Amino acid sequence: MADWSQLPPELLDQIAKSLQAPFDLLRFRSVCSAWRYSVTSEPRRLSLDYIILPNDGMSDTTFGFHLSKRSILLLLQSTPLCNQEDPIPCPAWVIKIEEDVPNRKSLLNPLSRHRYSPLPSYFPRVLDLSGIRVCELGQEYVLHYMNYKHVIGDGNLYMEKVALKWVNIESHGDFVLLTIHVSGKLALFMSGNKSWTTINDMSSLYDDVILFKGEFLAVDNTGRTVNVEVSGSPPELSLVANPVFGGDKKYLVESDGQLLMVDMYLSMDATEGGPLGFGEEFLEHLAVYMSEKTVRFKVYKLDEEMQMWVVMMNLGNKVLFLGDHSTFAASASDLSLPNGNCIFFVDNFFYVSRDYCGGDEDGEMGGGRDIGVFHLESSCIGPLGNYPQYSKLFWPPPRWVFS
Repeated sequence: MADWSQLPPELLDQIAKSLQAPFDLLRFRSVCSAWRYSVTSEPRRLSLDYIILPNDGMSDTTFGFHLSKRSILLLLQSTPLCNQEDPIPCPAWVIKIEEDVPNRKSLLNPLSRHRYSPLPSYFPRVLDLSGIRVCELGQEYVLHYMNYKHVIGDGNLYMEKVALKWVNIESHGDFVLLTIHVSGKLALFMSGNKSWTTINDMSSLYDDVILFKGEFLAVDNTGRTVNVEVSGSPPELSLVANPVFGGDKKYLVESDGQLLMVDMYLSMDATEGGPLGFGEEFLEHLAVYMSEKTVRFKVYKLDEEMQMWVVMMNLGNKVLFLGDHSTFAASASDLSLPNGNCIFFVDNFFYVSRDYCGGDEDGEMGGGRDIGVFHLESSCIGPLGNYPQYSKLFWPPPRWVFS
């Protein structure tokens, strides 16, 4: 049997540098003393108290922004089966973790900014991950308002996704941020600068940004997708894919090295038995009822050579996640789900509405009530609470986590 502790130091150093997730690096260092001491420097990390910029027009209510990083993790039991005599896989758990203060982590809904607080009484104060398989499904960066009392506000910058790209990481740890301004334009910030750069390209309002294969990409409301080249001054845009029009909001998702675009269709129409039948209750919750509801999705795959989006009729075993600040994909088998070909998304309409296919009305599953599920094959859409096989993926956590 090979003695892994005897691997050459230079090889261990290369392996350690390729590990992007802090949890992967932690596991690497815990193998043995030789592996632990092979990591000679701290992984790249942005200070949690770093103020991104002063108030220069991005917001009228703050003097700057605080950037935090969150990790979306998939936790699996080391023993894949709950009972060796019963071939039923143990439920997986998807959770988002944020270190809001040093050495203290908060648990969040994987698709929204909702914090799970207070935690259940049976939840341990310290969660031992040494006996749990941990995979990082995605990362997200969030800009928080810094108010005039020098504390971090609860608000996130326009609820838009932030893409981050590291440059000169070995020497200076420089980075570039790409997000969407409240005006719908693209906005860039480079570390060391004192202000944002707004890109005045207004063919249509932008919907989403992503870092894909080391490049910044952005998609507007028509599906037109561009590459944002930040090395020049001013930044330059080049066409990646032509428009498809269609739906109301576009998302970019990376799945197995391919770039997908998910087109969300919204509607304000009332359904039979919907809010208009509630009388006074409708008036009481008017603000919620007036929010648009998601009715369906359409998925495309990028054809880089033809610069076009190609419709996908089936995701196979894949499951897509569309969150407030990040998008990611995973296989149904990795998630311990019976099948894939579905999309999880955030939709406030499910706080008050039934789905189109029957089932529980409120769909509240411990913070998952605003998560919806869409099946591509059947076009069936509904709240997470209507699908017990899926709701177990989010909250509450499975009991094996504490055993």
